[in-house]
Order: sequence, then structure tokens, then C-alpha cells
Amino acid sequence: MTLYNKLLQAQTEEDVKDAYIKALGLKAYSKNLIDIQTKEIWFEAKDGYKHSTYQMFTQLLHYVQQALNNGEQVPPFLCVIDTKKAAIMKTENALPLLNNKKQPIKWGKSASGYTQEALDVVSAYIGTYLVSFKIETHEEEFINTIKNAIKSGDIIRTQITPNNLKQVFDKWIKMIGQEIKGVATEDYALLFFADIMSDGNVSTHDNLPAELLHKNNAPVFALNGKIYELGSREGYRQFWAIYDRPPKQEYRNYLLERRDSLIPIDERSFKGAYYTPLHVVDKAYEKLEETLGKNWQREYIVWDMCCGVGNLEVKHSNPRNIFMSTLDAADVNVMKATKTCVAATRFQYDYLNDDITDDGKIDYSLSNKIPTALQDAIKNGKKILVLMNPPYAEAGSTLGEESKGEVAKTKFAATAMSQYGKASNELFTQFVARIAKEIPTASVAMFSKMKYVNAPNFEKFRAVWNSKYVGGFVVHSKAFDGLKGNFPIGFLVWKTNNPRHFEGGTTEKSVTNNSSVISTKEKSHTTDFSGKNPRNDEKR
Repeated sequence: MTLYNKLLQAQTEEDVKDAYIKALGLKAYSKNLIDIQTKEIWFEAKDGYKHSTYQMFTQLLHYVQQALNNGEQVPPFLCVIDTKKAAIMKTENALPLLNNKKQPIKWGKSASGYTQEALDVVSAYIGTYLVSFKIETHEEEFINTIKNAIKSGDIIRTQITPNNLKQVFDKWIKMIGQEIKGVATEDYALLFFADIMSDGNVSTHDNLPAELLHKNNAPVFALNGKIYELGSREGYRQFWAIYDRPPKQEYRNYLLERRDSLIPIDERSFKGAYYTPLHVVDKAYEKLEETLGKNWQREYIVWDMCCGVGNLEVKHSNPRNIFMSTLDAADVNVMKATKTCVAATRFQYDYLNDDITDDGKIDYSLSNKIPTALQDAIKNGKKILVLMNPPYAEAGSTLGEESKGEVAKTKFAATAMSQYGKASNELFTQFVARIAKEIPTASVAMFSKMKYVNAPNFEKFRAVWNSKYVGGFVVHSKAFDGLKGNFPIGFLVWKTNNPRHFEGGTTEKSVTNNSSVISTKEKSHTTDFSGKNPRNDEKR
């Protein structure tokens, strides 16, 4: 049972003390006038949560004052606890207040009988020295802070790492994001990264989509030419008293690349914001070398039209041959900030809506976003590889009603997919259909669900799409953070300059006869997958 759950069940102050003692693993302690007393820390405990942190510290500091006056030893740390909150401070930070002989504090007759004057003086002084925790949301951080203080003799702030990124972000929203005036919730992640990728004054990266600034000595955020201010600074102070920033250098770029994990699940499904693990990317490049030849990175122009933050391309040795486009302009800024594929051409482009005429034709002059070099490569019939991990959203799936409509009503689906049947409801097949129209001789290497290979709803799609399967592998969906359910995801390579229609039949057999499978546990290890149905291999 967690500390928080035990505190919910506490009936007395003794229950509160015992819950904290057990959670913190305290060994040598005593319970006296000072509620919990160890060599390193003195604790003031309260049943319930009606007393403020400042009231509890006023009472605890009275005991410290008495110890100092009597020449007794005091601990390096002071902590206050109740059923919902806790706070710690260094005793040395309180000593100037307690040793002020010119203006001594008028404490009152007892520690619990403190005067209003004492409360006011203590509250005004200690506010900047406290590290406060809400046990419901920061139990782990509190316990680690106390244990580290005992071990190291210092208050060590919690590092932000890939392992706790999502949890830290959720807490940032509650303590800081919700205090930012007028900001849209979908912009929280951008402001969060601006905040953590700074030491409070200097950013670790140039070109981030948002920026942390200061106005009248208060933190503010800049995004898209607008300044956003905090309604209250208390949550901001408390948050950064708990966490350390910026993250360690070895984590920074990876954390920025994992912005996908902070996007709401519906938006992730629509945008295809699912990070492709690098060990899976390694396997994909092995398969491309096997199917397209050892020199494919030199011979092929690569276009990833849903590149996200570009981790499908980071393994490429010839970035000058790469064109990377993404629906979200912020992704382009993240790639620039992290210096991902610097020599590649990176640009914002809405592949299912941009440059599509009312009769379903492609007209690059409508947006003028497609680089001239890419237009020329398409026009001149150069060898082009479409390498992508497109969105998996489907109209009629578990998305919200608004998102379902967006899937079905993209400009391309509405104007150019009448012959594809129900497959037009899938975002990834909309990408495939436009590629077939726009670059009919391209090779396509795509991560996707397997249903376009065998599902009955895709019979019309298979009858229309000119393609020949040349190789691939299957990976479990659990390899992709944020995907729900257990299902296979195929990385399949297709030649689309096939004079006949879909060469793969209406079952998976011909695909899997030339495939391998990679599991989430096996990382880059592969095994023979000949003749197996990936739907029966979901538990790998």
C-alpha cells in the first residue's frame, strides 16, 4: 500500500507518524515533544490537513529555538508532514532568523500556542527555502528527497529523465500549465519543453517552438509571437523546488524527440505521433539494404511525409538525399533544435490536404511548400523511396467524433479515393493512395497495421493499388509507446511500378513467406516467420 493510501486511512496523529516512518524506512528515531526525531531530521506531524505548512514550521522552529538556547544539537533538516502534504528545509537556512538578537521572535507560551506575530515572521522568511510536496501526486519524489537528504546531507532535486518524463509533464500541467493564462491545452507540451530545457535563464537549445522569458522578474512564456503569463507563481516555485533543470545533457535531445508521448491519445492517433524505437529502425534499414541493395541510401531520394521528429531518418548516412515533412510545424522546430538530419530538407506539409485540387489532382502551386528539388525528382522519374510510419487513425474507431470526421474528410479522401472502398476511412491508406497518384514508380517502405494485406474491407484497395511485395518484418505493437492493444505492425517494402495490381493476394501468406518477426523483448533479434499468421503471434 502506498504512503498516500495509508494516510487516507489514518485515524490519529500516531497513525500519520507511523505511516511516514515506514514509508521513509526510518530506523533510529524517537517520538517525543518533537513528533519524530532522528539525528538527521526533525518532523512535525499533524492529523488531517487543516494546518498550513507555515503553521507547522512555526511550531517546529519553536523547538529548534529552544534547543539552540539550551546549547543542544539540532539536525541538518526540518520537515513537516500531514495526511496530504509535506515540506522540507535545511535548518541552516532558518538560523539567521532564529539567531537574530536584535529582533527576537515572540513565540508564545508553547510551540503549539504560537502568536500571530511569530507565524507572520516565520512565514515571510522561510517561503523561499521550502521544498513542498503534495503526497497524492509527489509521493515518490518526497520519499526520495528525504532519503537522499539523510544519505548525502543535502536536498537533491529530482532529475527529469526518459523514465519519468510523462509523470513530470502531468505534474507540470497541474502545478504550472493550468496557471498559464490563455494558453491552449494542446500547447502545454511546447511550453513544458521551453521550461525544462532552461536553467531558468538560458535555454539549452536554439529554435525551440516556445521560449521561457522573464517579465518584471517573473517567468513568462513566448509562443507564436504571443506572451503568456502565470496567474500564480506559487506552483511554479514549488515545482522547481522539487525538480532539477535542465535535464542531463545526454537526455536532452531524446526527451525533445519524445514529445509524441505527451500528446493526447486522440491527437496522437490522428497525427501519427508514435515514436519508432531505434532498434526497430535498425532492423528496417537492414531490410531496406536486403531488398533495395547495399547502395540504396546513395541511389534513392527518400521522402518521409509524416516524419514527426525524424527518428526514422537518423540512421541514414546520406541526409542530403532526404526530404522530411510533417503535419505539425513544431516538429520541424524540434528537429532544428536537436540538429536532427541537418543536411536534410525539413518542412511543414499536410500531405492529405495540401496541394489537392477540387477534382483530386495534385497542384504544387497551391501551397508552394514542396521544395523544387523534390518536385524535379518526382517529375524526372528519379528513384524515390517513401519511408514512413503514417498515422493509424480510422474513421469509426475509438477516436472522438470530431477526429473521426477529420479522418474521413481529408481533402484527398474526399476527392480522389472513390475507387478504394472502405479503405478510404484509414489515414495510412490515404497516404498510400496519394503516393500512388503522385509518385507511381516509387518504392514504399511503411510501418502499418497488416489489415491492408488481408482484411475483407480492403479488397477494393488491393484491386486498385499497383504493388509488388519484396520483403519486410513484423513487430509487436507494444514496441511503440502509447499504442493500445496487442496486434502486429508490419514494416513491408513494396515496388509500385508493377504493371499488374497488388501482388500479395488476399491473404498474408505471400507476405509472411518472405518476412521475419521482431518482438519487443528480442530487440533487434529476428526469427523465421515463414508461413505464420502475425495475428496468431500477438503474444510474442
